[in-house]
Amino acid sequence: MVRLTLELIVKSLSQKNRRDESLAQHLRKITHLKLANKNIDIIDDLSLCKNINVLYLYDNQIKEIHNLDFASNLRHLYLQNNCITRIENLASLSKLEKLYLGGNYITVVEGLDTLEELRELHVESQQLPLGEKLLFDPRSLQSLAKSLSVLNISNNNIDEMSDLAVLENISHLIAVDNQIQHIKDLEFVLSVWTKLSKIELSGNPVCHKPKYRDRVILQSKSLESLDGKEIKELERQFLMNWKASRDARKKSKTESTANEQSSFSHFDDNDSEHTHFPVYYFPIPKEKPNFPVFTGSPHNKEFHPTTNEENRVVEKISHSTVKNSQNVQKDLFEPHLLRQMPL
Repeated sequence: MVRLTLELIVKSLSQKNRRDESLAQHLRKITHLKLANKNIDIIDDLSLCKNINVLYLYDNQIKEIHNLDFASNLRHLYLQNNCITRIENLASLSKLEKLYLGGNYITVVEGLDTLEELRELHVESQQLPLGEKLLFDPRSLQSLAKSLSVLNISNNNIDEMSDLAVLENISHLIAVDNQIQHIKDLEFVLSVWTKLSKIELSGNPVCHKPKYRDRVILQSKSLESLDGKEIKELERQFLMNWKASRDARKKSKTESTANEQSSFSHFDDNDSEHTHFPVYYFPIPKEKPNFPVFTGSPHNKEFHPTTNEENRVVEKISHSTVKNSQNVQKDLFEPHLLRQMPL
């Protein structure tokens, strides 16, 4: 393995220092340092390189981030494809704008609390334990909420992104080859990310959902590109018109259903106030005819006419029957008496 030392830095420099210039003076002038693919496993003391702006350390064997406290002017740090397991010792890099950590062994995005100037974070393709996904420390996300604009979290088994909603200034999200499945979860963060212009989600199960592209475009008015394909204004306008028409139909149907229910409710209210009972009609018997009643056979010439007393009794019974029948009908048509009737 190889230690990153000043000697190694001097050997890697393409421009040698002048004869009248000391090594220390020359190292202080360096702004870009390229040490990629050198089989470096340990970062040694580089405090003489105080003015480094860009440090390339990708494709090495570095296991731990340390000895970078001197680099207060560092703006871009490339550490992808190493053996790093934890994001740490970056507190002094207050001016850092771009951090590349893809292809390492990081399980939690943390240790970024003081990097309030960070604009790009690349943590794609971590070598995660089987069945685990990349996690995010809420404190780090909160610190990056106003500064971070580019985030690469591809190929990390991520299945939802609600935790990332705090990143209010995100403009470009790269999240390909993850496990995002639900469009509703996606629509939530899209409604919050009002500055998002590009998003890449290919390789996620959600991409196979019906009308996936249409729903994403409708949810984000600022989006200009989806999965590498430009969103044209004509496409967005067509989808917006279609959505407005669909919503109008739904509203009309809802109002119609509500009116029907209101009508049925009105009938039910009336029914609750006046209970309905079946009405029976009783026939009114005719008065008994006032003529002689034959008691014998019609062929028998002998007959016995009824007496006056018998006629009065028959008339009285008939009159009583008629009166009772009329009273019953009158009671049945009196609403205030209906509740008194036994069922």
